[in-house]
Amino acid sequence: MAGLLGILIPFLIVLVVIVFVHEMGHYLVARWNDVAIESFSIGFGPELVGWNDKHGTRWKISAVPLGGYVKFVGDMNAASAPDSESLEHIPPEERSRLFYYKNVWQRIAIVAAGPAANILFTFVILYGMLLGLGRYTIEARIDGISPDTPAAQSELMVDDVILAVDGYQVRSFADAQKIISTSPNRELPFLVERNGRQVEVPVTTGSRMQEDRLGNMAEIGFLGISRDATRQDVRFVRPGPIEAIGITFEEIVFIIDRSFRFLGELLVGRGDVEQLGGPVKIAKISGEAATLGIFSLISLTALLSLNIGIFNLFPIPLLDGGHLVYYAIEAVRGRPLSREIQEIGFRIGLFVVMSLMVFTLVNDIF
Repeated sequence: MAGLLGILIPFLIVLVVIVFVHEMGHYLVARWNDVAIESFSIGFGPELVGWNDKHGTRWKISAVPLGGYVKFVGDMNAASAPDSESLEHIPPEERSRLFYYKNVWQRIAIVAAGPAANILFTFVILYGMLLGLGRYTIEARIDGISPDTPAAQSELMVDDVILAVDGYQVRSFADAQKIISTSPNRELPFLVERNGRQVEVPVTTGSRMQEDRLGNMAEIGFLGISRDATRQDVRFVRPGPIEAIGITFEEIVFIIDRSFRFLGELLVGRGDVEQLGGPVKIAKISGEAATLGIFSLISLTALLSLNIGIFNLFPIPLLDGGHLVYYAIEAVRGRPLSREIQEIGFRIGLFVVMSLMVFTLVNDIF
């Protein structure tokens, strides 16, 4: 029981925070645009506890804590599909406050606010941790190249100082390791400093299975370079507020780039589907992260928030990205798609999302 609680409690904390941030983005922008909001729910299904605020919005916690929603007055469901019958019975003087009757740019802003809130939340967390905690760095100098490795077959040399890899600035040896490990079997452009001048070196990584500190096996890229650092080589760095903005932005771009690259490899059959995870895997990782300390759990929350924000922007009806596609078409055409076409899209989107959920759940269990 203690072990189960050690997994469930961190998982619920992480999930509730991410869902709350996402839905609060929708809610705040909707309120700023004077949209009538029926309910704000953490979770789906039957209501467990709730209350009404002075604006008439029902705030509630529901039984199934695997998501959440903001439901506007006039919506048929939590996916914001318009309820035709309900809209027809709403008095004309109240229609100006309905999401459905707001102009297309207001609707775009409201829908995009959810993913934007997740991305902004990730930025704030990573930025705050970088400013508050700083980080330890070691110069990215190559002290050794192992024989019979990809590095030995490249033009890299001992004493090269790595300045950039794959277009990303390298500030420490750990930065280079991070980029290499997330790029198995890929050619990466290296920019190194050699004898006082900068040299570009193309390097093709290898791959191997490795167990992380949480006990999970994953395919990672490897090169075969090493750094013989002493205590004197380690420097503590706390960047200034302006510099930290650039570092944090670059970190988020890197995560997004690697996420899309992973998905691209899955689509062409080169990716490892075992790396896809659903609620069970997220719960397991949340519990493991909690055992490593509060900052590990916060970092995981920030990473998952970013991925949830990006995933919701996919152009799949039912997700925010699907709504944005509808509204983009409306902005170009000057009129919305017919309700019949939108409803067909919602059904297709529901099938795609449910299929993905079932696949990841089966993948988690088996």
